[in-house]
Amino acid sequence: MTESQTPPLPEPPPARSGRDRRRTGAVLRWAAVVAVFALTGTGTAYGISRADRADLPGLATRTDGRWEYPALVRPPLPSGSPGPLAAANKAGTHYADLRALRLPAPKNATVDKTLSGTDGWLPVKDFLAQYDASGRGELGQALTDRGLRHVTSRGWTTPDGTRTRIDLLQFATAEVAEDSASMFVSYNGPLHPLRGAPAFEPEGFPEAARLDKVWLAAFAEAKPYGKEQTRVAYAAAGDTVAMVTQSRPGGAAAVPFWQTVTLQSELLA
Repeated sequence: MTESQTPPLPEPPPARSGRDRRRTGAVLRWAAVVAVFALTGTGTAYGISRADRADLPGLATRTDGRWEYPALVRPPLPSGSPGPLAAANKAGTHYADLRALRLPAPKNATVDKTLSGTDGWLPVKDFLAQYDASGRGELGQALTDRGLRHVTSRGWTTPDGTRTRIDLLQFATAEVAEDSASMFVSYNGPLHPLRGAPAFEPEGFPEAARLDKVWLAAFAEAKPYGKEQTRVAYAAAGDTVAMVTQSRPGGAAAVPFWQTVTLQSELLA
């Protein structure tokens, strides 16, 4: 599909008055996504809520599928610099070091050191390597044309075999970042297949887990998949596009995926 044929991006969810999900403090202690499964006669309904970690005693022992993340701390902004989504920040610039905005690995996870790059910056070719070889050249050229500035990544594997990867791509402005997001997705799925995961369908991402002013598109690998299933999400906040993937033999669980995407979005917002 050529750039001119790219379908428009999904619209972000409408803002809801009185429900600002952003924390103004530097320390974010999210319990993140809590999945409440209410079985009905015809299917499963999902309820999602987020709260401060201190409000949920016994978080580490809950069995709803969430991972135990450390307390999340946004790096301090340079004096007088606004946040990326502040009205005064017309370009949507992340003035904080983007490398400090990567979500840390959860408890008991093994970190993938191959994604460390040089001084925390990943070469673009290493980012592109996760895509099928047939589309890497086109995507790489599109990123160059849009003036991609930096890529910083982090990945880990949890004891259940789930492999997580987060890539943060920084552009010159929020406008360029939002336009660049259209290179990755359409309404029906990712435009560029990942290695070993050629077909996706829209993910039933809970509305309550979305953040105001953060554009999000999420997908799950469609059945029949092979030995493992992959979930992928793209989120745009300010001048940065985040890509989150999770893969697991037998099927990638929804709850830790929602939790990881939401927490990474919080750090960028």
